[in-house]
Amino acid sequence: MNIAIYGAGSLGTIMGAYLSETYPVVDLIDTNKEHVARLNENGAHVVGPDMTQRVTAFLPEEITKTYDIVLLLTKQLYNPQVLPAVKAILKEDGILVSLQNGVPEEIIRQHIPSEQIIAGSVEFGATYVGPGQSRLTTDYAFFKKYALQIGELDGATTDRIVRLKEVLDTIGGTEISDNLPGTKWSKLIINSAFSGLSAACNATYGDVLDHPVLLRAAIHAMKEVLDVGQAHGIEFARMGEVDFTVYSELSDIDQKMIELPQLMNSSRNLEASMLQDLRKHQPTEIDYINGVVTMYGETYGIPTPVNSMIQALVRNAQDKQEVTDFEQSVEQFKALLAVK
Repeated sequence: MNIAIYGAGSLGTIMGAYLSETYPVVDLIDTNKEHVARLNENGAHVVGPDMTQRVTAFLPEEITKTYDIVLLLTKQLYNPQVLPAVKAILKEDGILVSLQNGVPEEIIRQHIPSEQIIAGSVEFGATYVGPGQSRLTTDYAFFKKYALQIGELDGATTDRIVRLKEVLDTIGGTEISDNLPGTKWSKLIINSAFSGLSAACNATYGDVLDHPVLLRAAIHAMKEVLDVGQAHGIEFARMGEVDFTVYSELSDIDQKMIELPQLMNSSRNLEASMLQDLRKHQPTEIDYINGVVTMYGETYGIPTPVNSMIQALVRNAQDKQEVTDFEQSVEQFKALLAVK
C-alpha cells in the first residue's frame, strides 16, 4: 500500500511520523525544500510526545509513483494548482482523503471523481516548529482517542472506509461519520470561532477562552455558523461527545461561558494556522473559513457580524503583512457586542 501526505506541514508531519511506524511506503510531500531535506536527513520529530521517526519526503515535482491513499492537507487557496497534481498521482482505484479546513468537497469533485473521495475532519492541533519538526498542541491522551473523523460523501459505512479507519487509527483515534456534511460544518463552528479569533487577535485558543469579551464573541460566532448552516440544510453532527447545536440558543450565554472553556480545555495551547501564516507573511484561508459563513449569511439574509469582523481583521492584517494587536482587537469586539 502506497500512502502519500500531500501538504506535510504541521499536521502532516505528525501524521507521517505515526503512519511510518507501521506502513513501509508513506511519502510526505511538501513544497518547503528545507523541511523536505531535514525530514529525509533526520526524520520527523514530534514535539510533545517527543518522538522521532524515519520518514521519506519529496517535493511535488519529484514524485514518480502513484498512491492508493492520498491525505490532502494543503490550504484551499492552492487547490487550483494542487488538485490536478493530486489527480495525477492518485491510482485509478485510489482514495483521496480530503482533510482540508472548511467545506471544500464541492470544489474537489470538479477535479476528482466523487467515488474516489472520502472526506474528513482533523480534530487535533499542531504548530510547525521548524524544518523537520512539529509540535502536537492537543493533549496527547485526547489525540490518541480522538484525532480524526472520516466519512463517505453519501454517509454509507463501506468496507473501504472501515479499512481506511484501521490505517488512520495508527495516527490517533479515528471515527467514521455517517453525516459528512454535518461533520465538516461542526468543525467549521470551531474553526470560525477559535481559529478565526486566534488569527484576528494574535492569541491562543486559551487566550480566547480566558477573556470574557473574546469568549462571548466566540459563542456568538458559533451561533452564526449554526444559523447559516441550518438555513443551508445542514444537520450538524456531534463532535465526540459534544453537541454544538445547543449554541443556537443564547438566552443562557452566561452559563455557556462557564461550560465552553471546560469543553475546549484540551485545545488551550492551539494557535490557528492562519495566525502562523500571518506571522510568516503568507496568505491565509480566512475566506474559506469565516468567509464561508459570511457568504452563506448574505445568501440567506442572516446577519453574521462577528464572523464578518474576524474576516475583516484578518484580511487587513494579511494585506499589511502583520499580526493584529491583541488589545486593539479586543476593543473592536467589545464595541461590536456592546460589552460593558
